Amino acid sequence: MKDDSRVTMSRFSGLSSKLIATIIGVIFLVEIVVYLPSIASFRTTWLEDRLRVGVVAARVLDAVPDVMALPRELTDRLLTSAGADAIVYRREGQSQLIERTEPVLPERAVTADLRQGDLSSQIVGAFDTLFAGPGRTLRIVGEGEVDASLVELLMPEQPLRRDMIDYSRSIALVSLGIAAATAFVLYMLVSTLFIDPIVRLTGNMLAFRKAPENGSLILTPSTRRDEIGILERELAAMESEIFTMLRQRRHLADLGLAVAKINHDLRNTLTSAQLLSDQVATLDDPKVQRLAPRLVTTLDRAIGFAQSVLDYGRETAAPPQMVSVRLRSLVEDAAFEARAAGNPMVMFRNAVPDDLTIVADPAQLGRVLANLLKNAREALEGLGTNDRENQIAVEASAEGDSVVISVIDNGPGLPPRARQNLFVAFEGSARAGGTGLGLAIAREIAEAHGGKLELVEVPKGTRFDITLPQARPER
Repeated sequence: MKDDSRVTMSRFSGLSSKLIATIIGVIFLVEIVVYLPSIASFRTTWLEDRLRVGVVAARVLDAVPDVMALPRELTDRLLTSAGADAIVYRREGQSQLIERTEPVLPERAVTADLRQGDLSSQIVGAFDTLFAGPGRTLRIVGEGEVDASLVELLMPEQPLRRDMIDYSRSIALVSLGIAAATAFVLYMLVSTLFIDPIVRLTGNMLAFRKAPENGSLILTPSTRRDEIGILERELAAMESEIFTMLRQRRHLADLGLAVAKINHDLRNTLTSAQLLSDQVATLDDPKVQRLAPRLVTTLDRAIGFAQSVLDYGRETAAPPQMVSVRLRSLVEDAAFEARAAGNPMVMFRNAVPDDLTIVADPAQLGRVLANLLKNAREALEGLGTNDRENQIAVEASAEGDSVVISVIDNGPGLPPRARQNLFVAFEGSARAGGTGLGLAIAREIAEAHGGKLELVEVPKGTRFDITLPQARPER
């Protein structure tokens, strides 16, 4: 058994830590979703700024006649402003080039076409730049101010990558701050509304489980009207019921122990009286001969009642040991034990199929069958006839995932009083002097198997059905 003393309650353990981790994780996930278009937009804006300088250069080239060349000072200023090594202006099938005095030959080039404005292409391009190695040359392509004109810039990609990394670092720091602040606020809110009440409920349940007889540990519910308030009130009611039930059971146990001792002494006294009555029955006095059988019968009933009470008090609540068992053999053994098989006053018929196997505790289920068969036999013997038409039958059939076992007799049936209190101990007996404990115990055994025992209405006689679920036995 687990030692509950090892269970400790802490604000930052259990649900609390999971809640904090979940909040931070969700915020970072949201930040990542926001970061993707943000970094793509940053890259696009950075490229457009560089392209804008190239458009200015194209405007200068349009203003200068073709026979004239731009001053070197102007071209260097344009290239420096754009951070480019070369600017190409294409219009009407002609190209004009502005480049540095010492041209740089790119080893690896990648094209950034600003004419492609879809978000997915921009996100892919941004991550391509972030994870690219050094030494690549960036070729920026965009439209000029004149129709059907293009402007191209050749420049190192490293400045763009460096700016994007700085931007990403800033975004990460801001996201971390937002996540921490949001997680703290949400944690305090959720902790006040949910975590603290759950910790209180959990601590109360652990404490009450260790000492359910301590009435001071019964939870005092709050005035909340939500689900936690309902849980508090229901837990308080359940603990009150358990506390009351334990006290009642303790009193009943003490009372039952006293009754058992009295009953044991009473049974011994009745046994002695039975021996004396047997001796009295041997006398030749006519009055004694007339009254002796009644006395013997009365003493037999009293002894049987005392023995039934003792047996019921010794009854244990052992769980059934589920195994596979052949039902027909189990019924045969129960019929022999109940003296239904081979009885000269009763015809017994075992109609259970030979190949029907069920999963049950054979000892407990056999006790149920023996009790039902015994009741059926006594009902038929009570008719006082030696008629072979007095029959008891046991039938069984599989219905879906269950097996139904029927114990049927064609006797007089149950009286109304027995039907009203059929499975109530000391109330549901169908014969005078009976205790009604047999059916009460039989129903408990059926329910312990996950099934049920019920009386089925039939035109004549009595029929009890035992319904058992058919699960695999545990190995």
